[in-house]
Amino acid sequence: MLGSRWLGVELVEVSLHEKLISAVGSACAIYCVFYVTNLCLPGLAAAGVIASMGASAVLLYAVPHGPLSQPWPLVAGHTISACIGVTCYQWISHPALATALAVGISIGLMYQLRCIHPPGGATAFTAVMGGDAIHELGYMYVLCPILLNVVLMLTLAVLINAPFRWRRYPAGLFRSANEGLANERVGSAPSHEQVLAAIRSLDSFVDVSEDDLVRLVHELGGADDLLFQSSDHSQHKVSLSEPQKRTIELTEDPGEILKRSLSDKSNQML
Repeated sequence: MLGSRWLGVELVEVSLHEKLISAVGSACAIYCVFYVTNLCLPGLAAAGVIASMGASAVLLYAVPHGPLSQPWPLVAGHTISACIGVTCYQWISHPALATALAVGISIGLMYQLRCIHPPGGATAFTAVMGGDAIHELGYMYVLCPILLNVVLMLTLAVLINAPFRWRRYPAGLFRSANEGLANERVGSAPSHEQVLAAIRSLDSFVDVSEDDLVRLVHELGGADDLLFQSSDHSQHKVSLSEPQKRTIELTEDPGEILKRSLSDKSNQML
C-alpha cells in the first residue's frame, strides 16, 4: 500500500463498463482526427498533431468531468499553445531555446487564463519541431489542423458521452446530483466559498471539480461535518438522552473519531 501511494498508483477502481466507454470513445475520436489531419498535412508532419489530440482523448473520454477536460481548457489550451509555438519558431532561430520557451510560455498562459490542458504543451512543441510542412503553414497551423481538430474532438466528446448521463460532458450543462442532496440535508454541505478555500489552501492545481468534491463529502455521510469543522477538537462532549442521563468526555485524535464514524455508518448499512 505504501509503495503504491509513493508511486502514485490510482487505488480507486472504475467499472469495466466505464473503461470500455473510454476506450471505444477515444478510438472513434482519433479515427476521425487521423483523416482530418492528413487532409491538411503530409503523414510525417501529421503525426505530431495527432499525438497531441491523442493525449486530449485520454482526458475527454477517461476523465470527462475533470477540470482539465472541459471545453474552455480544450479549445483555449490548444489554440493559445499553437499561437505561442508558431511565434517562437518565427522569432527564435535556436531550436532548443524556441521549443523550451514555446512550452514554458504556453504553460504559463494556460495557468493565467485558467485553461490548463496538458496536451497543449505538445501542440506548442509540434509548432516548433514539426518540420517544414507545419512551418510553411505559419499561423494557419492554428486554424487548420489545430482548431479544426479541437472542434471535431469537442463535438465527438459531447455526442459520445451524451448517452451516459453520469459522465456529464460538458459538466456545466447538467444539473449536479449534489443539488438534490443539498436540499435533503440543508446545512451539511460545504458552501461554494468553503470548497474554493479548501482547494486554494493547497496552492496547486487540483484536477477535481467542485461538484465532485461536494459529492464525495456527501458520500462520507455523517462524517462530513467533522471534515469542515475547525481543527481544534482536543475536547469533545457528547450528551446522551437516555433514562440515566450521562455526559461522556472524549479526548481523542479527530482522525480516529472520523474513522469510527465511517465504520459505524458502514455497519448500519450492512
